[in-house]
Amino acid sequence: MLLLPLAASFLTLSGFAQAQTSTATATYKPQFTVPASADYGANLIPNILDPEAVDAQTVCPGYTASDVSQNDYGFTALLTLAGEACNVYGNDIETLNLTVAYQNADRLSINISPAVIDASNSSWYVLPDELIPRPTADDDAASTIANNDFDVSWDNEPSFAFTVKRRSTGDVVFSTAGSKLVYEDQFIEFVTAMPENYNVYGLGEHIHNLRLGNNYTATLYAADVGDPIDYNIYGSHPFYLDTRYFSKDNATGNVTLVTDTDGADATAEYESYSHGVFLRNAHGQEVLLRAENITWRTLGGSIDLFFFDGPTQVDVTKQFQFGAVGLPAMQQYFTFGYHQCRWGYANWSMLEELINDFARFEIPLETVWVDIDYMDQYRDWTTDANTFPVPEGQEFMKTLHDKGLHFVPIVDSAIYIPNPDNASDAYATYTRGHEADVFLKNPDGSEYIGSVWPGYTVFPDWHANESVSWWSDEMVRWHGEIPFDGIWIDMSEVSSFCVGSCGSGNLSLNPVHPPFALPGEPGNLVLDYPEGFNLTNATEAAAAASASSSQAAAASSTAASTTQAYLHTTPTPGQRNVNHPPYVINNVQGDLAVHAVSPNATHNDGVQEYDVHNLFGHQILNATYQGLLDVFPGKRPFIIGRSTFAGSGKWAGHWGGDNASKFAYMYFSISQALSFSLFGIPMFGVDTCGFNGNTDEELCSRWMQLSAFFPFYRNHNTLSARAQEPYRWASVAEATKTAMAVRYALLPYLYTLFHAAHTTGSTVMRALAWEFPSEPALAALETQFLLGPSVLVAPVLAPNASSVDAVFPGLSSGTRWFDWYTHAEVAAEPGKNTTLAAPLGHIPVFVRGGSVLPLQAPALTTRDARKSAWDVLIALDNSGAATGSLYLDDGESVSPSETLDVAFAVSGGRLSVSVTDGGFRDGNALGDVLVLGLEGRPAGGVFVQGKEVEDAKVVWDEGAGALRVGGVGEVLGSEAWMGGWVLEWR
Repeated sequence: MLLLPLAASFLTLSGFAQAQTSTATATYKPQFTVPASADYGANLIPNILDPEAVDAQTVCPGYTASDVSQNDYGFTALLTLAGEACNVYGNDIETLNLTVAYQNADRLSINISPAVIDASNSSWYVLPDELIPRPTADDDAASTIANNDFDVSWDNEPSFAFTVKRRSTGDVVFSTAGSKLVYEDQFIEFVTAMPENYNVYGLGEHIHNLRLGNNYTATLYAADVGDPIDYNIYGSHPFYLDTRYFSKDNATGNVTLVTDTDGADATAEYESYSHGVFLRNAHGQEVLLRAENITWRTLGGSIDLFFFDGPTQVDVTKQFQFGAVGLPAMQQYFTFGYHQCRWGYANWSMLEELINDFARFEIPLETVWVDIDYMDQYRDWTTDANTFPVPEGQEFMKTLHDKGLHFVPIVDSAIYIPNPDNASDAYATYTRGHEADVFLKNPDGSEYIGSVWPGYTVFPDWHANESVSWWSDEMVRWHGEIPFDGIWIDMSEVSSFCVGSCGSGNLSLNPVHPPFALPGEPGNLVLDYPEGFNLTNATEAAAAASASSSQAAAASSTAASTTQAYLHTTPTPGQRNVNHPPYVINNVQGDLAVHAVSPNATHNDGVQEYDVHNLFGHQILNATYQGLLDVFPGKRPFIIGRSTFAGSGKWAGHWGGDNASKFAYMYFSISQALSFSLFGIPMFGVDTCGFNGNTDEELCSRWMQLSAFFPFYRNHNTLSARAQEPYRWASVAEATKTAMAVRYALLPYLYTLFHAAHTTGSTVMRALAWEFPSEPALAALETQFLLGPSVLVAPVLAPNASSVDAVFPGLSSGTRWFDWYTHAEVAAEPGKNTTLAAPLGHIPVFVRGGSVLPLQAPALTTRDARKSAWDVLIALDNSGAATGSLYLDDGESVSPSETLDVAFAVSGGRLSVSVTDGGFRDGNALGDVLVLGLEGRPAGGVFVQGKEVEDAKVVWDEGAGALRVGGVGEVLGSEAWMGGWVLEWR
């Protein structure tokens, strides 16, 4: 593994030209390219796959508790090694402090940390509050302990263990009994027993089923990798939701845990209890989900556990956000429009043509995004003077903004470091950062120099005092040239294309190309297509398959050989091996330094990257948030970031990364989105139609419709792949417009949901199991979802299908569902699949009985949609009742001074609208009111504010049982939400 200067080895590699050394001409062009081998790390085998790996549970002594002391909030104790140190994957820590604290009525903290922390000589790192704030006891916690549903007990037989039990049910939610606590400077392990076939969700980031299952290892280590299934990818979220279902024997009163949720009786009565577990630890870690237990293993830090008692998923999510990581950022209204991007938009003219094409096909477009094409040699805060000149860009921006559109550029996380032998290579962003001393260092104090898109790069050190102000200043400066509307943060794991500080001593070589072929270059042609493409495009598929086989064969013939001589390291007393820790997590990249800044890179405060790797993406989002507040004072920052940590949602949204144009990735996009709902990052979407590979007509049609119901709705694909803007196929254009018409009508509802998430911690996209907690059969359902409580989406997720099977929850308890398009009530049976017609171009959408939805007419931009008249959709429940709400403000202010809240309540044939006037004026009139679920046409007429609506404006649909009342705004004689009003049908 190479961690310091690599000049000697690089200069002797054959096949790579050395840089020109003459500086006599102004046409100096370095030719060196970092070889792909520079990104090869040590050959490691993950411990979970290593037959020689020692099981710490069998050789370590555990701990013994003593000096137990009760206090107003819980108790403390001293934990001491119960025998000879095992030092199996690090150096055992002799004494630990245990602190158990009931922090409020619903949150419990259990902290186990080294008893003595001396920064001058300790070999462990405990996450400080300054980086990730630690939840503390509420002011009135002492008075609420009795209301907390958790009870903690402990014992020392055979070694220290603790148990957390739910008081109300007696259910054990977490217990380390029967296992040993292992606590070393580079390895911590604790185990909790679990019930059979448990239902656990979360532990991201990965692409996996929503319910994680009991034969899965979740690795949490931020990695720059193109969306492999079942491995760690960009972010780290050490939080899980655990839901348990119970059946009750009404005759005896006995309650039984349900261990077969898939086989649960849909007509029986059940109740569920959910709790959440958060490990506040930013180190690389693994969570081993097995049949009888869950094992946590981290590469350092402390055991800082927080339990949230629910008892519903809704409660757990709110408690987690309110109490631990912060509430999601409120998004600007425009961000819920449609976004278009690709790697390969090569100049301003192409972007202008893109905008014109969307308008020509009458497809809504809100925001134009650009990938790294726009940059001058891939350098942040620059534009290419030849293809994206600033004067032309400013004209483009004026036209864009006049049309109500927006612009978001990608910004990478590494900063180009210039060639010191070439005066024309100066880069002011680096110079200012270097002078402010804001870049990561090598252990010897020199700047750590990796390699990313621009060539050799340095990396912002978010621990440095001036780093955020420097970053913000660069944003303000560049906005003066290109007036962007938001920022897209990429490569923030943080990624580097070589192992170690490969640029140290080599800056005169200055790479001009990344150490791999770009998409479309020889050896890396984009030849993949979706599943089923061969059935609809046989000739093209056969040609692509043949070319792909040839390309793969050529690649394998030149691939570097590997050896099975795996590296094993052993602990050194008093020292840590951060580059190759003795315990090897199942990291997708293997070596922790591969495609990443090396673990021994050092921060301004002496902290090594090993200890805070998972926080870089989180911290750059914070810095970008602060910078956007400087760019747009008082306006909500709009940020989409790649690498996230627990709490990143208070600054930014997230997209699912470099997925593939496959039905499998469309399928998993739902579980990705629902997982990020749990993590408090509701502004989530994926690269619609897929990023890597070529999409096709069928996949893109289905995906454009599915993503229309995700909060963040963007199409993005890779360089040289088939273009996939929705107007490329007539059928995709029509399918897109159909789904967008629903989405844009629901924008007020979506905005209201986000306001609720921002203020209460509620979710936006919801699993059916969360909204219907008494139905165990929904526990693993991941092919449908709810948008808020009221809109159910049942997409087609497989090729060559013209129908989809869907479950309609709540039927056994009287829930009604109505088809969005026909307004008719769904005829379905509890717990059984209903086959729905879903030809290409149609996505089934349903409205839940008991809902009131305020709607506006779709338009090509959100600006224009907000100017349209209001409609009100009422879907009655089985008692003829419904409720709903609407929140409005200016759509952009961080702290809006003027707001409007509207509440809708329906019962007994009467819609009552009440308005809380916070000074905001919407100005739009009311159009129609549509009532679904009536048994017959009202015989006594329809009245608004006591005035009867003329028959010509009352339309009855006998087949659907739907009543449409027009001209309501004419009766009110004012804008829709000037004050309260009543509509009655008799």
